[in-house]
Amino acid sequence: MVFDKLRGALDTAVTKATTKELTEKNLSDAVWEIQMVLIQNDVAVEVAERICELTKQKILGTRTGRFENLVNLFKNAIYESILEVLKPERPLDLLEFIRKKKADGEPTIIMFVGVNGTGKTTTLAKLTYLLKNNGFSVVVAAADTYRAGSIEQVETHAQRLGVRVIKQSYGADAAAVAYDAVAHARAKRIDVVLIDTAGRMQSNKNLLAEMAKIARVSEPDLKIFVGDALAGNDVLSQAREFHQTIQIDGAILTKVDADPSGGAALSISFVTGSPIVYVGVGQEYEDLQPFDPEWFAQRLVGGM
Repeated sequence: MVFDKLRGALDTAVTKATTKELTEKNLSDAVWEIQMVLIQNDVAVEVAERICELTKQKILGTRTGRFENLVNLFKNAIYESILEVLKPERPLDLLEFIRKKKADGEPTIIMFVGVNGTGKTTTLAKLTYLLKNNGFSVVVAAADTYRAGSIEQVETHAQRLGVRVIKQSYGADAAAVAYDAVAHARAKRIDVVLIDTAGRMQSNKNLLAEMAKIARVSEPDLKIFVGDALAGNDVLSQAREFHQTIQIDGAILTKVDADPSGGAALSISFVTGSPIVYVGVGQEYEDLQPFDPEWFAQRLVGGM
C-alpha cells in the first residue's frame, strides 16, 4: 500500500514517544527519532529537520491536560507540520492558469524536463488527455531529438489522442523544434503547447545547457519537472539541479501508486518552493490526479 513503510515507522516512533511522561528531554528524544524515521524513508535531511522543528513547536505550544491523548497530540502536530512543508511558496492551479492565458488570446507554453526513464513522455500524454477533456486544444513539440524512438513515441500518443506533433529529424536543434511549435500554436490559435525534451542526467552539463537554451528560445510559461517517486533521495538532487538551471514552476510525480515511503513528494516542494501539481497513479491516460496535500499528509500520519 502507498506510504505504508513510512506510516508504520512513524506509528512506532509516536507510540514509543508517548509511553513516557512528556518532558522537554523526552520530547527532544522523540522528535529526534521521528527525524531519523523520515530520513530513512527518503525525506531530505533539511526537510526532516524542518518537520521535526515544527512538530516540537506545535506540541510545546499546546497546553496539554494531564489526561490528553498524547498519541493524537503527536499525530496532529506531525500532520500539521507536513502540511506546512507541502504548502508551496508559489501555488499553481494549472487549468486556471491556462484559462487566463486563453482569455488573453495567448497559448500556454509548458516545457517538460526530467532525467531518463521517469515517464516524462507518458506523463505529457496523460496531461494532453486531461487538457483535451477540459476543452483545451493542444499541440506537442517533439523536442527530444536525441533518444532513438522518442519522436515515434510522441507521435503514437498524439495519434491516439488526436493532437498534432511538430517535429524535425533526429539530431536537429531541439530549441528550433520548440520554437516552431509555439509559432504554430500562435498561428492556429491553439491553447496549449507541450514541449517534450530529452531526458538528461542532472550531472550532464551539456544537456543542461541545451535545456536552458530551449527555455530561452521557447519562453515557456511553465517548466514542469517530472520525477519518479520511487527514485527516493535521488529525485531531490535532480529537482534541485533542474531548479538551479531553469527555475522549475511545478512538478509531476510518477509511480506514486507504488511508492511505499512518500519521501520524494515532501522533499521536492520544500527544496524548490514549487508545488507538486499532479501525480501519476497508473499506466492509463486517465491516471493523472491533482496532488492533494491534505490527502497526502493524512496517508502519511494515518489513524487520524
